[in-house]
Amino acid sequence: MIGFDPHTLTMPQILAHHARTRGSALALRDKDRGLWRRTTWRQYFDRVRHFAIGLMALGFEPGERLAVAGDDSPEWFIADLASQMIGGACLGIYPTNPWPEMQYILRHSKTRFVVCGDQEQTDKVLDARRNAGGLPDLLTLVCVDMKGMRQYAEDGLHSFADVEALGRREEARLGGRVDELLAAGKPGDVAIIVYTSGTTGMPKGAMLSHRNMLSSAAEVVRTLGLDAETYSVLCYLPLCHVAERSFSMVMQLLTGCTVNFAESVDTVVVNLREIAPAGFLGVPRIWEKMQQSVVNRSKDATRFQQWVLARCLRLGRPIAERRLANGGAFASFADRAMFFLLRVACFRALRRFLGLDRVRNGFCGGAPVSPEVLLFFWILGVPLYQIYGMTECAGVSHMQQPGAVTYGCSGLPIAGLDQKIAADGELLIRGASIFVGYLFDEEASARALAGGWLHTGDIVEVEGDGEIRVLDRKKDILITSGGKNITPSLIENALKDSPYIREAILLGDGRNFLSALIQVDFEATGKWAQERRIAYTTYRTLAENASVRELVAGEVNRVNDRFARVENIRKFLILAKELDHDDGELTATMKVRRRIIETKFKDEITEIYGRTA
Repeated sequence: MIGFDPHTLTMPQILAHHARTRGSALALRDKDRGLWRRTTWRQYFDRVRHFAIGLMALGFEPGERLAVAGDDSPEWFIADLASQMIGGACLGIYPTNPWPEMQYILRHSKTRFVVCGDQEQTDKVLDARRNAGGLPDLLTLVCVDMKGMRQYAEDGLHSFADVEALGRREEARLGGRVDELLAAGKPGDVAIIVYTSGTTGMPKGAMLSHRNMLSSAAEVVRTLGLDAETYSVLCYLPLCHVAERSFSMVMQLLTGCTVNFAESVDTVVVNLREIAPAGFLGVPRIWEKMQQSVVNRSKDATRFQQWVLARCLRLGRPIAERRLANGGAFASFADRAMFFLLRVACFRALRRFLGLDRVRNGFCGGAPVSPEVLLFFWILGVPLYQIYGMTECAGVSHMQQPGAVTYGCSGLPIAGLDQKIAADGELLIRGASIFVGYLFDEEASARALAGGWLHTGDIVEVEGDGEIRVLDRKKDILITSGGKNITPSLIENALKDSPYIREAILLGDGRNFLSALIQVDFEATGKWAQERRIAYTTYRTLAENASVRELVAGEVNRVNDRFARVENIRKFLILAKELDHDDGELTATMKVRRRIIETKFKDEITEIYGRTA
């Protein structure tokens, strides 16, 4: 920790502290036209302050909300902290959200100020303003990248640079007021609002205070002993997601480290190699894709290289299993020596290829990762810690750490957090990181915080060492017609361990047997088909190929062998299309909307079970 108590300050106040004490140190890096641009802590603070002054000059008031829609960038951080600096709160909108979802969030939050990353996001706001009731509260629209917008003549449209320039011009008139508001900020003030992804209904705006965000992130920093020398990150996941906000912006404020912005989601691996960060946060799909990239790359290698990789992974597996059983430490000198040889022979090059050669702490959050994926990275020597949390607890409530890395678990509760398990197995938690409530929804807030505990909605077990094992969402547990309770995620994750299966949705609630809807992985399955000279042109023609069905049947049988007979998948159907956020089948965080899937693919489900089932 760097010379301050995070529990007594706001995030903009910590930013001001860094600007005063280490103003010339590097804070942010982003890439422009192939070159990395550097921003010091003093420059960072000055930009935030000038943007805050510019917002006030345009009419922003304390207590208001500022929305940001766009890809990760320094301007995202600046807009976020500027709104907080003058007593407001910032809410993010996923850049993949279509305009109706954006319209709902802006209307529900009564947001008057919106910052957009580019023309595409600006057009969506304008579409939302012009259609289906419009945006009656919208006053000001600010765009970071004005490319392609020379002919736009919308009222209240400004460039980000112009708002910063306005702030510099209005310094004498409004600078003192901004400084007063900065000093007056309290840890209990609402700082950010995160709209949940809405797997079962319309999203709700979870209000999180400075204390909530800082308390949660501070425990991660304390537990792992992170500081500016041992922690640097690549910011690439959507900042409207609480996990990226916590592990990049908030943990940067706590450690004083450098945040590097990826050019785009498509360049993450390239940027990882360039930056070689010390910490890396990924959702399960990111870690799965990294593992799959190694598998795909190996198929193009020579036979000798393939043999070396297979041999090293086989020798490394028992070493990693013993490390996990030993709390993350090597179980013996022999294991340490053997791992050193494997690292020299293979793993060092693999980690460099993935951009993980300097990662000291890898984190997986958002959903439980398959144990096989987690084990793969421990085999390579990348400590991958599963974290558990939700928007309503500021991102992290439980985390694995040295000494607590039980295979398939999600860690210990962070310090200062109380937990208890309800009679039905639901995890209940309380502590400084628990959210304030839902914006404009007292009824939902009361349900979520009934009895003074946050009801997580997750069914868990507590292991002997105190770690929790997340079984599934309470609402997703299946009960067959025979009365057997089935945990879908365990079987679905086992299916997704296959490189050929991208998504799996288990069915069987109220039925007499289990079935599954499966989406094949287009890249991996396509490569498999090409190697066998199987012709296809699109995802659909690939999915409908009889040989592909045989391939998937083999993967399903492999998974069935791992589970009890009552948990076996008796029938499956390969989806003829890829699930898509724009079609409402996935949330913005790529979680499956089960209820929508069951409605949208009712014909396919009828084909499996029959009309009278």
